[in-house]
Amino acid sequence: MSDFKLDRMRCLLARIGNPQEARPAVHIAGTKGKGSTATMVAAILARAGRRVGLFTSPHISAFEERMRVDGRMPSPSELVALVNRIAPHVRAIDSEPGRMSPTYFEIATALAWMYFDDEQVDIVVLEVGLGGRFDSTNICDSAVSVITNISRDHTKLLGCDLASIAREKAGIIKTGTPVVSGVQAREARDVVRRIAHDHSAPLFETGSELIWEAAQGACDGRSTLIDVETHRDRHCRIGVPLAGEHQAHNAALAVGVVDVLNDAGWGIAEHAVREGLRNLDCPLRIEVLSERPTVIVDAAHNSASAVALVRTLKNAFASRRRILVFGTTRDKDVRGLLRILLPNFDSVILAEYADNPRAVPCHELREIVESVGGFPVHTLADAAGAWRLARRLAGPDDLICVTGSFFIAAEIREVAEEDLKGPILSTSDEGERLPIRDTP
Repeated sequence: MSDFKLDRMRCLLARIGNPQEARPAVHIAGTKGKGSTATMVAAILARAGRRVGLFTSPHISAFEERMRVDGRMPSPSELVALVNRIAPHVRAIDSEPGRMSPTYFEIATALAWMYFDDEQVDIVVLEVGLGGRFDSTNICDSAVSVITNISRDHTKLLGCDLASIAREKAGIIKTGTPVVSGVQAREARDVVRRIAHDHSAPLFETGSELIWEAAQGACDGRSTLIDVETHRDRHCRIGVPLAGEHQAHNAALAVGVVDVLNDAGWGIAEHAVREGLRNLDCPLRIEVLSERPTVIVDAAHNSASAVALVRTLKNAFASRRRILVFGTTRDKDVRGLLRILLPNFDSVILAEYADNPRAVPCHELREIVESVGGFPVHTLADAAGAWRLARRLAGPDDLICVTGSFFIAAEIREVAEEDLKGPILSTSDEGERLPIRDTP
């Protein structure tokens, strides 16, 4: 864990003028939902007329996606200028005896702070990269600390039990700073409560100070209307245009954050909440790319995310057959993910994403699939090939779901969006299904 301590990040920020001290932040940690919640909070604040910086990770296709101001990311020339400004500071730190060079994520975080400072934002919404306590985002002036939910992920770094993981996530809690918590498991919730108490941080939890439910007759699985009651107000029939109950939970947290900010005088009106959420854009969160066949890309990469994905597919997406395209990274509970996913699909395509040494090779994935159960399986060494095979296998009434990692979902999303502009060829000239054989 020593590599994730904050001294190096403090040094880098000091060299660029400590831009994080000039504006408040909504700081968001959690195992699941932190990216969606960050996007929701930023959208609401922007609709309220605030100039908002949003820092999220990882990116889908371009590095600069990680930092946005009111939805606009830096242009290529702006990014180059930022990198040129920070480069001498990175080299200076690297040359200091006994000090390690700043990491990729530390530099990314510092670049974002520089961009937000240049753009003179009013507030920054920060998604934690990993854990919380030693994450490079944890040097900030928090107006609100948010913990979305906690489950097992990154166990080699954060610990194997929920209490240990919760201690790392709750490391973003600052003295006297309000905390909005969506943590549900008792073991983790107790840790968050204790740390909030030790820091004299007012705590607003789902199920007590923050209560939400689906509005009567207003859920079709792909979007939801929710009623949210906070410590401050009642918000009725708030539209959430994302699939899954877990996204309704994230939206309720975002509404809770808004009311905590309003306690501090931010003056965010109800219409900003409604319009911000209604116009939300959240790629790779059970994102539907086409309808016939239904094509879904989702960044689920831990057990909690996989359970939410499966539940949403069952509730919201009828299909004749379901085809899973799966790829993941070495630091994940691959066997656990596959145990959740495999029983819910008729065919499985295993793939590797490009240019990432953490990708699990297809032959290893295949061995795990075979040990979990006798599922029809195809293996492709590249994501584009996996997509083409899935497209050939799927008829118009079928469903293709790409998941297992942010990276596989992002890579296939790019290929599929271009490919789906043309006709989907699922039959031969004679009208028969194309014969598909296992690919070695």
